Amino acid sequence: MTGFRSPSSGLRALLPAAFGADPSGERLARIRRSPHFKDGVFQNPGGVARTPSPSALDFVKDFFDKDQRSRRVPKGTVPVHATTLADIAERPATGLRLTWMGHASVLAEIDGQRVLFDPVWGERCSPVPFAGPKRLHPVPLPLAALGPVDVVVISHDHYDHLDMPTIKALAGTDTLFAVPLGVGAHLERWGVSADRLRELDWHEATKVGGLTLTATPARHFCGRGLRNTQHTLWASWVVTGAEHRIYHSGDTGYFEGFKDIGAEHGPFDATMIQIGAYSDLWPDIHMTPEEGTRAHLDLQGGEPHGVLLPIHWATFNLAAHSWAEPGEGTLAAARAVGAPIALPRPGEPFEPTAETVPAEPWWRGVAMEPTGGWPAAEALTDAAIKKATDSAAEEQAKADTDSDVRKGVGEGTGDPETVPTG
Repeated sequence: MTGFRSPSSGLRALLPAAFGADPSGERLARIRRSPHFKDGVFQNPGGVARTPSPSALDFVKDFFDKDQRSRRVPKGTVPVHATTLADIAERPATGLRLTWMGHASVLAEIDGQRVLFDPVWGERCSPVPFAGPKRLHPVPLPLAALGPVDVVVISHDHYDHLDMPTIKALAGTDTLFAVPLGVGAHLERWGVSADRLRELDWHEATKVGGLTLTATPARHFCGRGLRNTQHTLWASWVVTGAEHRIYHSGDTGYFEGFKDIGAEHGPFDATMIQIGAYSDLWPDIHMTPEEGTRAHLDLQGGEPHGVLLPIHWATFNLAAHSWAEPGEGTLAAARAVGAPIALPRPGEPFEPTAETVPAEPWWRGVAMEPTGGWPAAEALTDAAIKKATDSAAEEQAKADTDSDVRKGVGEGTGDPETVPTG
């Protein structure tokens, strides 16, 4: 891939407005100056990433297999939480509240500010209204009922993360937009004024009120038009307030950079991690549930700190895996390593630092049951309990050894120290 060419003016007039616009002028000059832009394209951390190839016979065979197709959608009505403005009108008691609206869309209320990640309120993630992946559940509440938003954060320009009708609706408000380098061209075409854009390269930050928003690396790709030209950047995002910090992965494959992001910006009170729409055909640009859980731990310095919120699943059918598989897989992976996980229904607000978070596998009531049935809760927790117990025993043994070294073996008795088991 050696660069990009803009369509001719005649062809551009025939393209859907949802294709957006190519960067030009000073925006294009900034792109060319980026240390992550080389040979006419943005470069991924860890080298070239394999991207989806819709023409691949294996993909066509898997995706349109009649026996498997029914498993990729819910068999009943998804239990969307009936979110109202009253649910999110009062400030969160802990200072931090997340409301997953489905797929990668999350409203984060953090330290008195409201941040809306990857808002997609459209019926389809597509450049046209009559084709493309359609919603499997309704949006929990109308966009107009969401209330004021301080900043909208976009991870990249794919249709399931950057939705033209939603952006046009938000363009009529006072909100600011934080986007990766080059993505601002799309938003300006759709009516967002340049003075409301905060367009960032990786490792750049901007302040909105009392928040600091930092664009951090991700391993993905971009494109809305007829060709994937890699001329707009993709990013994950760190949002830091006076008391809390959160992370949104956007779309990404697993890479070692999560450890660096965690070391520089973590640990986080909550991470919103992509765990759906994965495939062996594109292993470098989307994470499996196990990889997403590993990324969460990397971001937390290797410790099960903070709450993992699984995103990028349940709303659109974008891969050949079953509809419930991302939820089930993440639940099992998180419990196996003792990582706290939140499982809200779409639209269900929760506070990650509260004593409890939603933890019921709600999808089981509307998904096709797997062969052998759903795993029992006890079976899912066995590994986590064993890990926590072993860890506690190791900590106790170390404490005993340290005590022996300090006191001398056999000195003193005293009461045994209580060690937490999880």
